[in-house]
Amino acid sequence: MTKTYADVVKQIEALSKEAEKLKRKEVEGVIERIREAISAYNLTASDLGLGGKRGPRPGAKRRGPGRKAKAAKRGVARPAKFRDESGNAWGGRGPRPQWLRDALANGKKLEDFAV
Repeated sequence: MTKTYADVVKQIEALSKEAEKLKRKEVEGVIERIREAISAYNLTASDLGLGGKRGPRPGAKRRGPGRKAKAAKRGVARPAKFRDESGNAWGGRGPRPQWLRDALANGKKLEDFAV
């Protein structure tokens, strides 16, 4: 007899249920062995990397030397590269602010505002 798609799906469901039962049973044993080891060696949450300062997560991508996370750069004030007499400033990144666009439209040069 040839298996149909429906037969295979039923078999997958049955195997998934069996796998879940086996996993729950094995997890109980693993937890018990972990508890025994923690007790035997007087381990703390910190020893296991569960409290306080933590290192990188297992499997986390490591950044190369000299590279910083993008999140660390957000919100950091950068020094102004361009400034006018009124105190308006622009760091040179992103779209030009309106005060600078207006000044350039009135014949000023970008170099006139360089800090």
